[in-house]
Amino acid sequence: MSPLPSQLRLPCLLLGLAVAGCSQHAAAPAAASAGAPPSVSYPSHVNADGRVPPGATLHNPHAGDKAVAANGAQLFMAMNCDGCHGPGAAGAVGPNLGDGRWRYGGSDSEVFMSIYYGRPKGMPAFGGAIGEDGVWTLATYLRSLPLPDNLPTQSFGK
Repeated sequence: MSPLPSQLRLPCLLLGLAVAGCSQHAAAPAAASAGAPPSVSYPSHVNADGRVPPGATLHNPHAGDKAVAANGAQLFMAMNCDGCHGPGAAGAVGPNLGDGRWRYGGSDSEVFMSIYYGRPKGMPAFGGAIGEDGVWTLATYLRSLPLPDNLPTQSFGK
């Protein structure tokens, strides 16, 4: 077999690199999927046959950390969460997140799930944008908010 002419060597090399790069890029999404998302049990879930789906138990690695909560307040503003939930998460277009009343549950793991995966009717999923640690930082901030002395209503409509 004769060697390639010099004017064809560079295009062939680039084509080989492009094909190798494409095959590596195509394999990345398969490696990224880690199976079923973690499951969080709370009373409003309805489980078939009373069985909770398989999943992990979530624990906030920053629970009660005041420095992380302060960083969470900054992240809350940086991610424009206050654009919907108002300054200090006191409510605006989106619900008040500091009144202790949570539509989808207010435990650390339930708040994590709401931020990470989003919720219907307006709450975007931020897990892909800020990652697990960013979501835990926001959850730590929200759970650190003091409950108000006076709540204007007993509950909210769904």
